[in-house]
Parts: sequence; structure tokens; C-alpha cells
Amino acid sequence: MLVHRLKADLGGGDYGWLKARHHFNVTVDGNPAHHPLGALVVWNDDEIAPGTGFPMHGHESMEIVSYVLEGAVTHRDSAGGQGRTEAGDVQVMSAGTGIRHEERNTGIVSLRLFQIWLRPRESGGHPRWNTRPFPKSDRAGQWAVLASGMSDDENALPIGADARVLGATLKAGQRMSTSCANTRQAYLVPTHGVVTVNGERVEAGDGIAIFDETQLVVEAIEDTEVVLVEVFRP
Repeated sequence: MLVHRLKADLGGGDYGWLKARHHFNVTVDGNPAHHPLGALVVWNDDEIAPGTGFPMHGHESMEIVSYVLEGAVTHRDSAGGQGRTEAGDVQVMSAGTGIRHEERNTGIVSLRLFQIWLRPRESGGHPRWNTRPFPKSDRAGQWAVLASGMSDDENALPIGADARVLGATLKAGQRMSTSCANTRQAYLVPTHGVVTVNGERVEAGDGIAIFDETQLVVEAIEDTEVVLVEVFRP
């Protein structure tokens, strides 16, 4: 089953320094139909103005994956983690028993990123942060695993959730077919362009929730980049 979440139906708002779209219901005025998918509880599409950002604040027992679409994000946290993650690359923060952090746009152009939150398989643990470049050439026409809670995904950033985050770039007319045998639920967002997902047209800014499909076929109508989160069966 596919459930299309149209861009126009997403929560969020324009706060001046931040323009946000919420694929999941995370605020009191959000869309109540956009409930979590298992461990996947937040997918925010955020645009952050230059010289601004999220000030120091805290989290615990959450795996937070940030995929940078445009610009760069500068991170600093209470566990000693700090660094800069540029467009196309990924950072992961495991909040564990508790961590405080800030995410800022210190550049001169707007920062756009996906913030993806996943519930960990176990509470607690040592807080940590990491970042890694992921060349787009490595995911041209194929899925690349960016972050994963599976031990055999050796080249991915590790997370403590029963899920993984994948990315791919496709030229118009290209298609990918993937088995969903071990996937309980999934969520896919194109960063730009247009795709079909098992025949359903999905445009940039939309998202599509995927339930109990045996096969996932993604075809590019226009040049595109797609990000997918798979939530695994227990």
C-alpha cells in the first residue's frame, strides 16, 4: 500500500529565519494523518537563512540523521562533537542518555537539509556524533546506504535504530527495482524533479509512505535525487 503525502498537505511554516515542511505530525497544528512509521517519527525539510540556526538545545534516546541538500551545516555538541557537513553529505547524532547541540548556517547562502529522527532499538547509551562525505557518483542509478542500524552496512554511518537511510540519483528515464522482503514500512522523498513509485507520481516536496509492498520500483520522470528510509521488521 502507498500513501501519498502531498507537499501542500504537510505541516510546518515560515518563521523568517526558518522555512519548514514537516512530513510527520510534530506540532499541535500539524496534519494528524501524518503519523509515525514505526521507528521513523520525524522528517523535516528545513531551509535555514544565513547567519542563523538552531541554538543549543537537548535530546535523549533519539537517532537524528541530517542530510544536507544545499549549503552546509555547522554542528557543535556537549559531548565534544563539532564539524561542518556540506551538500550531499550526511551527519548522524545518537542522543543516547542525553546531549545538547546546535546546528547553524554559518555560510552566506541558505542551508537546506532533511532532519530525520528515528527511535533507537534501546534507550540510553553513550551520546555520539559523526559525519561523512558521500560522493553522488557512488549512488548514480543505484541505492547507496548513508546511515544504518544493520551491522553488515559497513560503509554507512552507524545508527542505533532498526532502520537505514538510503540515497540515489537518477537521470530521466532511469529506474531502480528493490525487494522489500525485510522492510515493514518505508518513506521516500525526491529532493527535486519527479519520480514514480510503483506507478504513483511523486513530485519534489512530496513524500510517499510505503506499507507491506513486496517490490519497490522507482522511475525518474525528470532528473532527480531520492532519499529513502526503510524500517525493518522486528
